[in-house]
Amino acid sequence: MPLITLLALLLPFVYAAPSAAADKIPEVPISFVKGGCFEMGDTFGDGGIDEKPAHQVCMDDFYMGKFEVTQEQWETVMGNNPSKLKKGEDYPAENVSWDDAREFTRRLSGMTGLMWRLPTEAEWEYAARSGGRRLKFAGTDDARNVNEYAWHEGNSDGVTHPVGEKKPNGLGLYDMGGNVWEWVQDRYDRDYYRQSPRKNPKGDPFGINRILKGGSAKTGSGFLRASYRDYVAPDSRGACFGLRLALSAK
Repeated sequence: MPLITLLALLLPFVYAAPSAAADKIPEVPISFVKGGCFEMGDTFGDGGIDEKPAHQVCMDDFYMGKFEVTQEQWETVMGNNPSKLKKGEDYPAENVSWDDAREFTRRLSGMTGLMWRLPTEAEWEYAARSGGRRLKFAGTDDARNVNEYAWHEGNSDGVTHPVGEKKPNGLGLYDMGGNVWEWVQDRYDRDYYRQSPRKNPKGDPFGINRILKGGSAKTGSGFLRASYRDYVAPDSRGACFGLRLALSAK
């Protein structure tokens, strides 16, 4: 039986590495995401040119962090806390670049023996849409309900908040919209959706910039749309640039 399957049976929602590997290793709550096919991109007709065309994508099973990586987790692994907006153990780590995020996953993998990584953009959107459902936002397709699921400029007072305070989406994932932008693995290409493979797409192989998803406490609710795509250079740090972890299921 594969290791991650065994872990899933023993600890279906939380993975905590053995303490013998280090003085302290962070606990990382995870949710199993059953794979399937969905329409990725602008399915509501109000997205940007880089969200078009909506196209069918099929995902393998995977695991997604139930919460954004917290400052306590970051400091345990990296030995520092780069966050700027609001500091506290349960607040999301932010002001981290894509390069920083990848180094975090590399170190955490070494500490735990599991191959932690950033989700692909397709995995992220599939999970945000509660397993590929036709939802505009993580948890809802009604903009009037966004406040129940996300911290954004309309309700956050311009600062981040402790993870998990809002409602989770249909997969039990918290803050998929708002609080902090979340880095994904993929390189950005405005026209990638016109040539994206159907099975487990991983983004343009030649681009430079990396993709951020989900909006933040400092953006309007329109940026929280599941299909919205933003991008910056991989060494860019910014207030509300954070991350969420993923694991392959096989």
